Amino acid sequence: MQHHHKRTTRPMSDYVKHSLNSASRVLGIKSPTDYMDDFINRSFSLPENDIAYANNELAPGAVPYEPSFSETEPNKLRFTIQPLGPGAPPIARRDDATREMRRMILPTFGRDTLHWFDALSEEWRGFNGLGWMSYGAWFGSAFDEDGLYATKIYYELLPSQIDALSPQLAQTSKLVMAEMPTLYPIFTSIGCKRDLASQRLTFMHRGPLNVSNLGPLMNRLGIGHRLPSLMRVVGLALGGRFELPQGGALIGLRHTPEGVELKLEILLASLPDLPGRFIELLRLGLAERPRQLSAMDRWLAAFGVDNASEQGHFSVLSVRVSPKREASISLYVRPIEFELKDTIEEARALA
Repeated sequence: MQHHHKRTTRPMSDYVKHSLNSASRVLGIKSPTDYMDDFINRSFSLPENDIAYANNELAPGAVPYEPSFSETEPNKLRFTIQPLGPGAPPIARRDDATREMRRMILPTFGRDTLHWFDALSEEWRGFNGLGWMSYGAWFGSAFDEDGLYATKIYYELLPSQIDALSPQLAQTSKLVMAEMPTLYPIFTSIGCKRDLASQRLTFMHRGPLNVSNLGPLMNRLGIGHRLPSLMRVVGLALGGRFELPQGGALIGLRHTPEGVELKLEILLASLPDLPGRFIELLRLGLAERPRQLSAMDRWLAAFGVDNASEQGHFSVLSVRVSPKREASISLYVRPIEFELKDTIEEARALA
């Protein structure tokens, strides 16, 4: 007699935790699940095959769990998630991410950092402007061998909330929008580390963008001398392409002790023709920095995306420059097991 066992579906949280646990073993760091188990369970409680996950703003078409590699923090495990799962109201997401941020800041970074965060996030934790939100907030964190290294929250924002940013950032943002009216502010991120806290404002660029057109803006910000370095990285990684399509570019700005840092985020899914050798080209770009290169290779292997033939793996390439720093890259990925394209197609076929 044959037994047909229908495979029991597990909640998506099992897979997210497995991904984080195995990656942290490869990278030799403390697992994030020691800190964030409940939060991950709440965010990914639906079954693994539920296509509702695909409908999110963080990683559209995939599960909203996005690990990232940063050249400036090469041996860290960094990732962002959309809290509370599909269908949660944006305000509930915002509140959950804020609670998680406060819960994690206090024991690791201390009371001063918590006060700083509370003061800066007040405008976004408050009750105003709820009707217009589409996702509310995202939550990011980074871990190293000592455990929690950084936390970050991304709050959706309206242009009218610019004045609620830190005064310096508010002033810079107005200058930026006057210089480049095609930039439209969409979210602010507040990040806390052991020794540093900072706020960034991110703009969407409306219409296509040629990267060289950032020159005048960068001159105004005192980082015009970094345009060639920025162009070199973009041109190399994208196989000679400098023109980013409508919806393909975000620009982030924050103040650092050495001046303004500009972060160009290239949304890779928007490009009609990401080079097949994309990862090889990135490796070439890091060839002069062997430590970062080996860290990136180890990181890609930790998340199972070392096979560059799978285009869908890579979601965002970001390039950062500041007055004293040449361009450095961050790479955001979608581990293949969290892509929902196949599941969505199967569901359509059955419909």
